[in-house]
Amino acid sequence: MNLEKLLANITVLETKGTLDKEVSVLVFDSRKAVENALYVAIKGVVADGHSFINSAIEKGAKIIVCEALPETINEKITYILVKDSSKALGHLASNFYDNPSKKLNLVGVTGTNGKTSVTTLLFDIFKNLGYPSALISTVEYRIADEVIPSTHTTPDVIRLNEMLAKAVDKGCEYAFMEVSSHGITQDRIEGLHFKIA
Repeated sequence: MNLEKLLANITVLETKGTLDKEVSVLVFDSRKAVENALYVAIKGVVADGHSFINSAIEKGAKIIVCEALPETINEKITYILVKDSSKALGHLASNFYDNPSKKLNLVGVTGTNGKTSVTTLLFDIFKNLGYPSALISTVEYRIADEVIPSTHTTPDVIRLNEMLAKAVDKGCEYAFMEVSSHGITQDRIEGLHFKIA
């Protein structure tokens, strides 16, 4: 995807380098960077992704989204300065996958207890009524009849958009999703468009 298109509706504070670049993949883990990747440096609880910018570049990243520019600027790299990298990642992921949550009736269920039960019941009811649906829960992820092992109650925003895009491709009309308080705090649902919460 073209970088300029990817940056639609994202507030950019400053850019260094050309925006005329193609992006092969989005990553926020420098170890997963590949040729032409866009790496988002996120300040985490344990580690600061800004410390791994050079590592991402060494692995092939050509675009860096960050909250602070590195001391040494590589002329071959495009740097995008934003106020909040974590929030920017949500919108980048939505744009990268062509905003799949806008093409579904996305239902988010949050709270202390009952998220898995409610989302699973809704998925089963809508499936039995003949509506192709997706389920994102603690127990499993389901896209129509495909079952995918669950890794988190609320997956990271890149994986989430990837699964929602797959649901759209498979003709799903509804998606029922557990939304944990951690997921909300960690911006894992940033950029998603919920029909019902």
